[in-house]
Amino acid sequence: LVQLVESGGGSVQGGGSLRLSCAASGDTHSSHSMGWFRQAPAQAREGIAVILTGTGSTYYSDSAKGRFTISQDNAKNTVYLQMNNLEPEDTGMYYCATGRVPLGVLVTGSWATGMDFPYWGQGTQVTVSS
Repeated sequence: LVQLVESGGGSVQGGGSLRLSCAASGDTHSSHSMGWFRQAPAQAREGIAVILTGTGSTYYSDSAKGRFTISQDNAKNTVYLQMNNLEPEDTGMYYCATGRVPLGVLVTGSWATGMDFPYWGQGTQVTVSS
């Protein structure tokens, strides 16, 4: 089992920045991909970014490119999501997730459904005001 705890959410004005953290514990060696997802009220879950913890390779959704950056600190078993130039449309609950995601799923972008990630955190709320 893997446990994930997100932090760093909050309220910010449009144009501002936040950095989310996701600390992993437990059997972390069973997973090699860590991703960030978000869900706005009454909307479907949306993938933001994934990082391969072994190589540091990253994959982004089109909506995240240019504003969001995923990174990691392997010594702390922690993954980060730096979010810049935030917009009200970025408001939602942000979740991190982990699993052994096949390379083909990462390359094609279908990781964004979240279906290949068995372990999820409880989420951290991000609210962006205009």
